[in-house]
Amino acid sequence: MRNNKGFTLIEVMIVVVIIGILAAVALPSYSDYVTRGKIPGAVSGLADMRVKMEQYYQDNRTYTSGGAACGAALPTAKEFTFTCTASASAYTVTATGTGAMTGFVYTVDQANVRATTGVLSGWTSNATCWVTKKDRSC
Repeated sequence: MRNNKGFTLIEVMIVVVIIGILAAVALPSYSDYVTRGKIPGAVSGLADMRVKMEQYYQDNRTYTSGGAACGAALPTAKEFTFTCTASASAYTVTATGTGAMTGFVYTVDQANVRATTGVLSGWTSNATCWVTKKDRSC
């Protein structure tokens, strides 16, 4: 009788195939999960900026401040840059993705109109809300 020790090549190949299948399913899901985890940096910054702009307007009756585009200081986020355009009676704050989030563009204005004007490939934009998931849900 033979005393076998270890694994056969077929057994090892079966394990490698199973690991490959699991990785093929898990990695795209994980990548989307990481992307969704970075979106709150933009939407929370925009919501915070909207409140600051409304407070500034209540105090000064204008959204602009001297030579600055907006009366309130812009928020910061690791994966997004914020810009603001304003007149005396209107403003638009934009969060634009950088790095891994390049392609995402979120906006909010004085009427609290929230829009997703840019997204990554495979995602769907929405002119009426901030898209936080790949399936266009807000």
